[in-house]
Amino acid sequence: MTAPSEGPRPVPGGTTARPEPPADRLIGRERGLDAVHGGLRDPGGPRLLLVRGERGAGRTAFVHAVAERLRAEGTTVLEVGCVPGDGARPLLLALRLVMALQGHRPAAARQRSAKPVAQALRAAERHDGTALAGLLRAALARSAPMVVVMDDVQYADTGSLAVLGATDFARVPSGVRLIASAVGRGERCESAADGGSSRGPADADEVRTPGAHGLDGTVERLAGARWTRTVLLPRLGPEETTEAVARRLQATPDAGLARRVRELTGGVPGAVDALLAGWTRQGAIKVADGYAFVGARTPTPVLSDRDRFMRAVDALSGPARGVAGALSVLWPLGGRAAELAATSTGLSADAVAAGIRELIAAEIVEAVSGPGGDTARGWTFAVPLTAHALRERLGPLERSRLSATAVKALWADGDAGGPPAPALLAGADAVAYLADRIADAGTLVDRDRAVGDLTAAADSLRRDCEGRGVLRWCRAAGNLIERPADRVPALQRYAKAAYHAGDFRVARIIAESILRNPADVVGPPVLQDTATLLTAATADDVDRRALSRLATTQWWDELGLPAPVAVTGRALALCRLERWQEALDLLARTEPVWNTDVRTRVKPAYYRAVAELALGRPRRFRRSLALPEASHLGVGQAQALATAMFDELLSGGDLHAAEALLAAQGLTADALPPRSVFLWRHLQGRWDEALEPARWMLANDRVGATAADSCLVPARTAAVLLARGRTNGARRILDGARGRGPLEYSLDACEAEVLRTLGDLSGAERTLRRGLDAAAVHGQVAGTDELWASLAEVLAETGRTGEALTCLERLERISGRADGGRTRLGHLLASARVLRRHSPGIAREHLREAVELARSRSQPFETAVTLVAAAGAGAGPPELLSEAYELFGRTGAALWRFRTRTAMREAGITVPGRKRATAENEQLLATLIAEGLTNRRIAVLLRLSEDAVANRLSRMFARSGLRSRTEVVTAVLTGHRVRTLTGEP
Repeated sequence: MTAPSEGPRPVPGGTTARPEPPADRLIGRERGLDAVHGGLRDPGGPRLLLVRGERGAGRTAFVHAVAERLRAEGTTVLEVGCVPGDGARPLLLALRLVMALQGHRPAAARQRSAKPVAQALRAAERHDGTALAGLLRAALARSAPMVVVMDDVQYADTGSLAVLGATDFARVPSGVRLIASAVGRGERCESAADGGSSRGPADADEVRTPGAHGLDGTVERLAGARWTRTVLLPRLGPEETTEAVARRLQATPDAGLARRVRELTGGVPGAVDALLAGWTRQGAIKVADGYAFVGARTPTPVLSDRDRFMRAVDALSGPARGVAGALSVLWPLGGRAAELAATSTGLSADAVAAGIRELIAAEIVEAVSGPGGDTARGWTFAVPLTAHALRERLGPLERSRLSATAVKALWADGDAGGPPAPALLAGADAVAYLADRIADAGTLVDRDRAVGDLTAAADSLRRDCEGRGVLRWCRAAGNLIERPADRVPALQRYAKAAYHAGDFRVARIIAESILRNPADVVGPPVLQDTATLLTAATADDVDRRALSRLATTQWWDELGLPAPVAVTGRALALCRLERWQEALDLLARTEPVWNTDVRTRVKPAYYRAVAELALGRPRRFRRSLALPEASHLGVGQAQALATAMFDELLSGGDLHAAEALLAAQGLTADALPPRSVFLWRHLQGRWDEALEPARWMLANDRVGATAADSCLVPARTAAVLLARGRTNGARRILDGARGRGPLEYSLDACEAEVLRTLGDLSGAERTLRRGLDAAAVHGQVAGTDELWASLAEVLAETGRTGEALTCLERLERISGRADGGRTRLGHLLASARVLRRHSPGIAREHLREAVELARSRSQPFETAVTLVAAAGAGAGPPELLSEAYELFGRTGAALWRFRTRTAMREAGITVPGRKRATAENEQLLATLIAEGLTNRRIAVLLRLSEDAVANRLSRMFARSGLRSRTEVVTAVLTGHRVRTLTGEP
């Protein structure tokens, strides 16, 4: 088999995230922090503040944040923390409190404090809680204003907590405050998210929240003390969780990453930190264009034994730990999980019930109430990430046995006439759960039935670009199949799933193994599909050396495959290498071989049409759009062919033809891969929607295309960023996309536009000529129209009109051979710019025709650019600028919108929405600063003087309150754009 190329490849536009430590700002706790701080400063406020929260809720950070606020105001803050093991030392916390309070009395009083300290030591030695309580009351009564922080009092001894609970805080001076934190959700709590109100006496209103009572109830008794207020730190909501992730990663999490974090952590801050830390160790979080993504096929990290959530499990009794492991597999089965856990672990029903009670008391699992609310319908883990870690901790045999128990129970439901998808507790995916358990059970369950269910599950997520469980299910099905006749289809299904999930190496290995060892039952159609898959996966894996081998006769002859199979694989390899004429020569010589029946000729015929299209002969491709073979193909093959044609049309800028093709084939955006969605939304001017899949593809290095132009995704993404003023962001994407193939004309066209925007005309000319020279070597014509048009304009701007006219002649010849309108529009605009000085009348004629053509093509950005050109040359009324201004706003082309605003003012046209225009101006300035541009560069982009730029920046700083470029960059990167920079609420 072909060895995959070694070494990592740069990700175009993507980098590996390196999370920052948790920010000082407590996400989702701001209101509670303000309320608590205010209550502690209030003379009538609580003397003891007890902060409760489940494991990982951020209690320590919260109480320290409160203490730091008070310390910053000049208040003395003492810290008396508790650690595991303190509970075995009677009255230790009470003793420490007395010593700390005595040690921080005024100097004169400290000389008299030796006796109370000695008395406290003797009382602790005698376990005399009464004496120590009196000493503590006296120390508090004589204390100077201060705050004492007691963290993790759940580790404290019960005697000390009883002393605290019996303390009459009404006698404590108003300037003395105690702050304690304890794990657990508590019976009497006020939500810190809502702030609550300061609570004085114990008979004040209390807000009850469900949860475990915590330890042996001593913390609960402390919460009931007079002049005590208890607050609960709730879980973060969806938006707060997303904000926490954004601040840790210094990038906006995409919807998929945000969803996975919420699902795995339930909004518990400590779990969020643990999850992100695990993914960071794997190098799995990628950032592209300021957005963070979890790499495709990234497994969920396993919590380490040192993690707080796992330490809590390890602190349980042995039977409870065994029950926890069983529930990590069985919990979705609801109430049956306890019975099945007993069967699988060998524990008695009573032991399992006791283990579940212990898990609930430790707040590791939670009971799910039935309809009546009085009995448990099942149990779920408080933090799903804990369940995953426990499941991965199980030994292979134990996990297989538990999974087999679950599978047999679900199959029994089906045999008894249950629903097709098993009924599970909320939060469990029925299809995925059954498939995962079958994959873990392996040979412990019926092979044939297992293969059928795994195959059905994989088919239900066939086009899942992230892979998720599909690859695992396909692999498990292949391992369970014993008959050779069934094994090859299973392997091919696995290879296709790997390809769609972006695991090109696995797809290559499996596809090549099928081709080298085809079973007798495998016919030419299957082999032809496999050859196509191998070649496409090799191309998308950017292994050009291996792809070159696949383009040779020798490589395919060694396999002894049927001639149509070899021709198909070799022709595709030549096309992916942009060796168009060689592909056409091969297909012409071998047409009698592959043009034998509808099924066999579809792929070779399509490759021929695309090769001719690339060489500037689009007629055959246009005829193929009718898809006459569709009725003879399977649904998946017809859809794949239509999608490839759709991408090719969008590559050429023919939006109407592409949408007509979709309508004719009954396809919607949901059925399209991310690449197709991006290309479609881009031409429609729906750029924000287009950037979502673009960023995902860039971060996961999935920018390859089935279209002739393999660099289309990064090139058009960079073009969007450039139109929004993101010059350096555009260049990073272009640089990262280089080296994927010999032809990079779309990258060259975009890079030249970046250079022109920055005023580097000589650099733009070199880039354009490089692209045209490479295209000429390969005979490439399609797509080079943009290079010729741009080169003509650059030459005209530098005064070389004769050379510019030569470029127009080449562009006109291409326009005459192409069917689409993009080349004609480019020729009209370029000729108008070249001829505007020497033949202004002809130039205006061309612009009027260009306006009509652009409007007929219904592409907002393209139309707006044309309208601006026409208005600027007098080929239409100045009001065209207003229309262009609206279209640029629709796409979010901030740089073009700024320039159009300037042109409107110069033409005496009122710019609508003064406040909005000011906000947009300042947002664009902030973006340019975040791009690292100097005032001189900004002046070139905005077509202003440097003094004008300096004045605008001064006004922006004055209005926003930001003091430096660094603060502006931070505001932009963290997403606080309009509100921070314009002062809007």
